[in-house]
Amino acid sequence: MIYLDHAATSWPKPPGVIDAMRDFLEHAGGNPGRSGHLLSIAAGRIVYETRESLAEFFGLSDPLRVILTPNVTYALNIVLNGYIRPGDHVVTTSIEHNAVMRPLRAREAEGVRLTIVACAPDGTLDPEDVARAIQPDTRLVVVNHGSNVMGSILPVAEIGAFAHQAGVPLLVDAAQTAGVLPIDMQAMHIDLLGFTGHKGLQGPPGTGGLLIGERIDTAEIPPLVRGGTGSSSELEYQPDMLPDCYESGTPNGVGFAGLGAGLAFVRERGLDAIRAHEVALTERLITGLDAIPGVTVYGPQDIRQRTATVSFTVADRHVSQVGWALDEDYGILCRVGLHCAPAAHRTIGTFPEGTVRMAAGVFTTLDEIDRAIAAVAESARS
Repeated sequence: MIYLDHAATSWPKPPGVIDAMRDFLEHAGGNPGRSGHLLSIAAGRIVYETRESLAEFFGLSDPLRVILTPNVTYALNIVLNGYIRPGDHVVTTSIEHNAVMRPLRAREAEGVRLTIVACAPDGTLDPEDVARAIQPDTRLVVVNHGSNVMGSILPVAEIGAFAHQAGVPLLVDAAQTAGVLPIDMQAMHIDLLGFTGHKGLQGPPGTGGLLIGERIDTAEIPPLVRGGTGSSSELEYQPDMLPDCYESGTPNGVGFAGLGAGLAFVRERGLDAIRAHEVALTERLITGLDAIPGVTVYGPQDIRQRTATVSFTVADRHVSQVGWALDEDYGILCRVGLHCAPAAHRTIGTFPEGTVRMAAGVFTTLDEIDRAIAAVAESARS
């Protein structure tokens, strides 16, 4: 079996992730922040250490502004359903995931105005196009850092600089880049950063978060969910302290223990080494696929402008046929279709059929890439 679906979730997980989750359940299985006994304190310490590590990793000075969530979709919804109001103007791009587009379309129906900046057919974006889209009443700019369809990397730092010149906050969806590309919120002018834990950060599913930069007044973002926080329990109103305001209900302690271990793995391996490995895999994959008659590869030609996610189609073949053959006949696991990002497929011209998507990861080998290329070539000939 060759696993090439890392854009959906990373697999296998580093052994330390599984060890950390097992250790949490065996030795620190209490409810974090809900009691004063030994196990609750131990659980709370592990969760807070993960929060601290995330703040340091992403360049945020205050760990209490790291809001731990079940996934990046939840994190993005906190902002998109709380920060913007009817009558506000929002700028986004034409390659966003539905985690951004569906909340924005719902808000549009409530009176929010959207400007969707068109990306090029290869998924790249001129940051000056975003600058030109900003209006006097623009409330927010929201962009993904890396496309989950064709892997194109957007110029977030440049977009952030333009947004800040206009006094507009920047929200970044880092689902595809956290743990793969360097992200420094201060240096890249990012005010709000949503990430997921189960992809590049090597953590388990059910983990993610929102980092709120210090320029953002959290009083302007009401919580998405209200309930028990373990703090101010005498009140029947949601506390406004961070991070409790946004973290109602029992947290996924065992998941955040695993996320902390995944982040430790990434830091030990090093982002430079991870990036170099994925660039080598991506270059090999694209070169091999480009040489197969009938295969069309989408996304930037410049390897430096893309992640390890590669989408392609085979002439006269439905993507579902190609994906089924790769799975059944060759044991190659990838994803086909629209990838929850119809806007991106409209941009690159593959809507409504979609593409076959292969996404390598930190444990993928060059030999596996070569076998995948050979399988596509053989399948395309049959």
